[in-house]
Amino acid sequence: MKVKAIRVHKIGGPEVLTWEEVEIGEPSEGEIRIKNKAIGVNYVDIYYRTGLHQEPLPFVPGKEAVGVVSAVGPGVTGIEVGDVVGYADTPMGTYTEEQIIPATLAIPIPPSVDHITAASVLLKGMTTYVLVKQAFKIQAGHTVLVHAAAGGVGSLLCQWANALGATVFGTVSTQEKAIQAAEDGCHHVIIYTEEDFVAQVAEITSRKGVHVVYDAVGKDTFKGSMECLMPRGCMISYGQCSGRPDPVPVSDLASKSLILGRPGMRHYTATRDELLHAAGEVFAGVAAGVLRVRVNHVYPLHEAARAHADLEARRTSGSVANQMEVIIILINLMLACHFKR
Repeated sequence: MKVKAIRVHKIGGPEVLTWEEVEIGEPSEGEIRIKNKAIGVNYVDIYYRTGLHQEPLPFVPGKEAVGVVSAVGPGVTGIEVGDVVGYADTPMGTYTEEQIIPATLAIPIPPSVDHITAASVLLKGMTTYVLVKQAFKIQAGHTVLVHAAAGGVGSLLCQWANALGATVFGTVSTQEKAIQAAEDGCHHVIIYTEEDFVAQVAEITSRKGVHVVYDAVGKDTFKGSMECLMPRGCMISYGQCSGRPDPVPVSDLASKSLILGRPGMRHYTATRDELLHAAGEVFAGVAAGVLRVRVNHVYPLHEAARAHADLEARRTSGSVANQMEVIIILINLMLACHFKR
């Protein structure tokens, strides 16, 4: 059967995202086919489109979606046609009307969570779970610095860290985003276009620094982030929208006995049990009101190029939804980029 999808035939700008027909077959042993209802866009999709991350050409981008099971392959148990499931991080290829995935990667979506909310929070929420409960386990009394605090992951980081009892510092680019970050539990919001975040963190903490920095910006913030850490602090780099950070000699960590990490969600959700546990933590947070998702922008799937352009131009914050005829497509624009001190 033929379905419509976004494909990339060459690396480049948003214009390389083309809307075309692709062939999709029946699910094989252990696989299911999903009719996507909501699709998430994350900044990592731009990394693949521009070649920063490698993927054989041509490819269908996207790493997050929620939909309804339309076919079940041989040997699959516990999943039936009509079930609502989500999938995140792997496999690549969610910018499509239908997709085939291994059944072991399908996450049941609770009836209380609608398609759009689920696709808004699944990948970003599980990433946040890894950041606050695995890569660095936030405890009450910790001080935390979150860059791009109004972005998709940044917003959830502020909310979750605040709920765990941490004092949260956050950087944003505008007053509007500062208001949002404060609503999300950020105690000290720094507008980096007007203030030096390193100086502000030093002043507010009486030069003690913070326990952990969560940095998805990369090159433009990395050095300053390291300066903000207290002795024995932890630097968590989980993105690089401004470019790869300059290399850091291991010996540079010794001056404050710092820990540097670059966690990836897939290594913390490698087993079925780990995957379902991470998703369960996220949905529990949504149900308890700890995690709130903003869907601020709506695009049709065939306008994915415009969504990418808006994301790169920093015209977005929070999450972005797409509607297209009978299919609800959600594109989440997650991260303010091109950070300048």
